[in-house]
Amino acid sequence: MAKRDYYEVLGLQKDAAKDDIKRAYRKLAIQYHPDKNPGDKNAEEKFKEATEAYEVLGDDQKRQAYDQFGFAGVEGMSGGGQQYSTVFRDFEDIFGGFGDFSSIFGSIFGNAGGFGQDRRSDRPRRGSNLRYDIELPFEKAIYGTSVEITYTKDDTCKTCSGSGSVDGSGRKVCGTCKGSGQVRRSSGFFSISQPCPTCGGEGSVIDKPCHDCSGSGITKKKQKIKVTIPPGVEDGKRVTIPGQGDVGPNAGAPGDLYVFIHVRPHEYYERHEQDLYCAVRIDMSTAALGGEVVINTLDGKKIKLAVPPGTQHGKLLRVREEGVPSSSGRKGDLYIKVLVQVPNRISRRGKELLEEYRRLEGENTEAQTVKLSDVANS
Repeated sequence: MAKRDYYEVLGLQKDAAKDDIKRAYRKLAIQYHPDKNPGDKNAEEKFKEATEAYEVLGDDQKRQAYDQFGFAGVEGMSGGGQQYSTVFRDFEDIFGGFGDFSSIFGSIFGNAGGFGQDRRSDRPRRGSNLRYDIELPFEKAIYGTSVEITYTKDDTCKTCSGSGSVDGSGRKVCGTCKGSGQVRRSSGFFSISQPCPTCGGEGSVIDKPCHDCSGSGITKKKQKIKVTIPPGVEDGKRVTIPGQGDVGPNAGAPGDLYVFIHVRPHEYYERHEQDLYCAVRIDMSTAALGGEVVINTLDGKKIKLAVPPGTQHGKLLRVREEGVPSSSGRKGDLYIKVLVQVPNRISRRGKELLEEYRRLEGENTEAQTVKLSDVANS
């Protein structure tokens, strides 16, 4: 089932204040707390869903990433949901009367590695997705490139081959919980299930843990890979590298690596969808009489630009298929804004010729008022 938007879960708008987020979460947490709804799986799921939403929206950094990139923006943060500092800060306010709130929280979620995961199973679980941000020069984003990146990920321990034990015997059933991963604790009329203190909720233990991975079967590894950036990638987009995230517990499949692209602005060019825009200066005689000027394109080519006679200052001239490449192979266009340059100094002969032109064409001493919108568009 697809995850619901976090704001929708808490019944809030995107501009909700932090206090509103906290109040909304409190209301739902009290309403759906499993101790108030014993045996109600639907209430437990709603409680988990609300807590996950609050974990993100209650933290300024995670909320900003979620607002910008959605669920992918927060997958790699705090280990993909492995820390609940935001929730724990407020659990005492909400559940202070229930005694040990940390054990209650642990009993509800079992595995601190993620919402709703079952720690009692030794089955392989998929690893976390990771996020990597890179900044690209404008030209590289337009025409594509390959970038070598280095990052740290969880990988299978080489010493124990992922078994977690020195002799490779792996795990055995926990004697305290008999493999269930849970023990029950009574507090007054409440009976609370919480993770087994011996096995930490796993349901199994390792007699001789591997020294390199401390029994987890996972160690940190520095990974170096080459990432291919396709032509025309936009600022804020991501490239997904399958299988290059963290390896999963119990030899689970690795997650993915999300490479987010940040494009450095160019000094002379701007991009609007598949088209490029720049500006060039031409002299007033070329603007008046027409002609050709040579311009440098973004990819370093020199092309001739035809300037029609009577070209006005601010006019846009188009060069077809010199813009941004698309996935279909077609390029956008290049739009060139013409800036007519009036010389600061004119030779004596040039002055004579301009005076003659003025006599021939007549001199208009009345300035014409123009619309401000025309000025803004020129």
